[in-house]
Amino acid sequence: MYPGISDLLNDLFGTHFTASFPPSFGMLVAISFLLCAWTLSLELKRKEKLGLVNSYPQTSIVGKPASSSELFWNALFGFILGAKILFIAMRTDEFLTDPQGSILSLKGNLAGGLVGAALMGYLKYREKQRARLAQPKEITEMVPPFQIVPEMTMVAAAAGILGAKIFHLLENWDDFIADPAGMFFSGSGLTMYGGLIVGAIAVLWFTKKRGFPPLVTCDAAAPGLMLAYGTGRIGCQLAGDGDWGIVNTAPKPSLLSFLPDWVWAYRYPHNVVNEGIPIPGCVGHHCAMLADPVFPTPLYESVACILLFFFLWSIRKKIIVPGKLFSIYLILNGIERFAIESIRVNTKYHVAGIAFTQAQLISLLLILTGVIGWIYLDKSKEKSPGPGMV
Repeated sequence: MYPGISDLLNDLFGTHFTASFPPSFGMLVAISFLLCAWTLSLELKRKEKLGLVNSYPQTSIVGKPASSSELFWNALFGFILGAKILFIAMRTDEFLTDPQGSILSLKGNLAGGLVGAALMGYLKYREKQRARLAQPKEITEMVPPFQIVPEMTMVAAAAGILGAKIFHLLENWDDFIADPAGMFFSGSGLTMYGGLIVGAIAVLWFTKKRGFPPLVTCDAAAPGLMLAYGTGRIGCQLAGDGDWGIVNTAPKPSLLSFLPDWVWAYRYPHNVVNEGIPIPGCVGHHCAMLADPVFPTPLYESVACILLFFFLWSIRKKIIVPGKLFSIYLILNGIERFAIESIRVNTKYHVAGIAFTQAQLISLLLILTGVIGWIYLDKSKEKSPGPGMV
């Protein structure tokens, strides 16, 4: 596996980077957010031309001095940034060993945080002082929908990380009760469905406040969400983050004979979670591989979801009722995840003699929501512009 992109470059091009950086999982998650933002921007531009979503007025007051809230939030951001930067500079080996844990945990340098807070607070103060007017004035600008995609992405990222952490804690409740602070502030342990659900709710709230119809926003985001899920799973596969399948010792079917063996069963050598048995002769931080080969489920999900993205992208202009494309996305996403759970390692719940995973329960709810949404919208009299306008 490739805990860092540098490890992948070493393997592909014969380079000799000694540190595993940047983390492959984090890099692919970042790329996934960018891809989702790009497709969302394209769709919002298209839907604005159709009159389905409109520019919104944004009023601001120019010439005012910096408010206490502006200084506080800038100082807080500077504190976090300064604390992390100095921590990384002083404990580089620890950061390179576990970048995600170093960034998402409470680890930091107090002196760096105080310097960062003072600097960012001062810069905001100076910025406002330079633009200060004797008589502040109110201005109103019309903002096109696609221009707030970067803000939507930041909202989705912040809420998504929080949701992914919360769902992981719920899935591992006993461990959380045993060590609440350690589990919550650990850099590891993120559940994709949690990030997807909480991030989507936050973005809908953010856009609704700006007058975007929720169903139109959902349709615009649907293809990108499927693509981001697929590319995010590439990160899981590259890093070997524990999202693999159950043990698979069956011989590879002849139908798949043209594919490499690791597509059918893989032991995830050098996985980022260091799970399994030691690799003979290996030196470094990631020297373990699974004792038995397993299904490489992240790979299967990546292929499935990227193909489903192209399907959704190809039909998006043919779906004229707002919300229907998102209903299709919910159904497809639910079916894909429910199916993969049958060969994937995960925590199981037991209710009335029935064993199921958290993801399977959520998958069923997504499928049910998608079906109900499709039926309801199919009967709705409210239609969007005809095919000739799409």
